[in-house]
Amino acid sequence: MSSDKRREKMHTLDVTVWVGKNGVESVVDELETQLEDRRYVKVKFHRSARGGTDTDALAADLADRVNATAVETRGHTAVIER
Repeated sequence: MSSDKRREKMHTLDVTVWVGKNGVESVVDELETQLEDRRYVKVKFHRSARGGTDTDALAADLADRVNATAVETRGHTAVIER
């Protein structure tokens, strides 16, 4: 897939995982399940989850926990790929 098509695909994804005050640990199982069915999952990090940590670091941590890669972050949203 060309990088333009890949970028377009990621941009049009709906957020299906929300990380809140309970942090990344609380969504690991849900993300794992979603990645079994699709290549990309878009994750939104609410303010209560960030607590002074930037989205890039949170996305990388979450991706590591499910053996995936954070391929894009924009604002407080990240795309995780497996």
